[in-house]
Amino acid sequence: MNEIWQIFTALFGMAVFIFLLLQVVYLLIFSLAGKFYKEKKYPQKLPLKRFVLYIPSYKEDGVILDTAMNALALDYPKELVHVVIIADSLQPSTLIKLRAMPLQVVEVSFEKSTKAKALNVALDQTKEVFDYALVFDADNVAASDYLYRMNEAFSQGHAVVQGQRTAKNKNTPMAILDAISEAINNHIFRKGHRVMGLSSAIIGSAMGLEFKLYNTVMRELTAVGGFDKEMELYLLRNRILVDYCESAIVYDEKVQKAEVFEKQRKRWLSAQIKYLKKHFFNGFYELFKNGNLDYFDKVIQMAIVPRVMLIGLLPVALGISLIPGAAPQPFLWLLIMVMGYLSILIAVPGSYFNKDLLSALTLLPKGILSFVSVIFKLKGANETFIHTPHGTIEEETKKTKDSK
Repeated sequence: MNEIWQIFTALFGMAVFIFLLLQVVYLLIFSLAGKFYKEKKYPQKLPLKRFVLYIPSYKEDGVILDTAMNALALDYPKELVHVVIIADSLQPSTLIKLRAMPLQVVEVSFEKSTKAKALNVALDQTKEVFDYALVFDADNVAASDYLYRMNEAFSQGHAVVQGQRTAKNKNTPMAILDAISEAINNHIFRKGHRVMGLSSAIIGSAMGLEFKLYNTVMRELTAVGGFDKEMELYLLRNRILVDYCESAIVYDEKVQKAEVFEKQRKRWLSAQIKYLKKHFFNGFYELFKNGNLDYFDKVIQMAIVPRVMLIGLLPVALGISLIPGAAPQPFLWLLIMVMGYLSILIAVPGSYFNKDLLSALTLLPKGILSFVSVIFKLKGANETFIHTPHGTIEEETKKTKDSK
């Protein structure tokens, strides 16, 4: 019996090792590739295309007015930009101020609110014809030249372009951690993937699609959570490549409190697991039957353990390997841990290596434990819209209390 147990533990340890090794190698390859990313050079004079900018706002009274004003102030011919605010459960006073602006307000109300539903209602009420549709979150503030940069990227013939989403705020250690996570994603899953000839990952905001394609894709989306993942899988399964435009910058508000961080990651992890289950076997089928590497790669991405959990798992696994009879040997676990941490460090922009990083790193243990607790709270998460509030830390605290 003891021998059977030893064989079982050895096989289990080796299976876990191989599972994590594949993930670490994957991350390291694309992290190194991201270092070779170079922004394309565009002609100085290009035809200017027409954009419609959709901004869904669910109970975001604290930020939506600033977002709307920023969108209207973007440096681009005004007659070529149409801004649409999708107002879901906004205060009457906020609606009055929005309607006083030169933009379209689309009021929506659902028994169960979702981003896909809101965007589809706005699409139904879009009467004009545009070249491209853009999607922002309610807290997104774009750099003044964002539309020019997106126009340049689309001029290369790409049907879908993801802009660079980066941190608007770094005012708390939690916000810094969240900002670093976004920067790592940009490096590995956008820059690194484009260098390797694969599609950039989309985020759900700061992105754009050809208007006709957007109209087609949106009619297929029914996600309660994971709107961006459902869209991305649809695009890649239909062999529609997603480009990345690093110079098209949109500033996104980072979460400032642990409670909001946990709620946000619960939504993300729930969607990741849902779409991994739904597309896992299709990913292999499309790869071997039709050679669709992009779609297969996206499915593999969804099998990757969240980096915060990976950071915590690797030293734990190393510690367990020190137990007599454990397999594989500790030096192999040490090697994989070094590779895993290296893949993350390479992807962190140099600007984040400062004294504020040290205070942010003190929150890592809490972040790891938060992720572990989220795993046990995923039941039913895909059937409920999980809203993460934006605004100042004081506003977040008030909204968190009001929701209880």
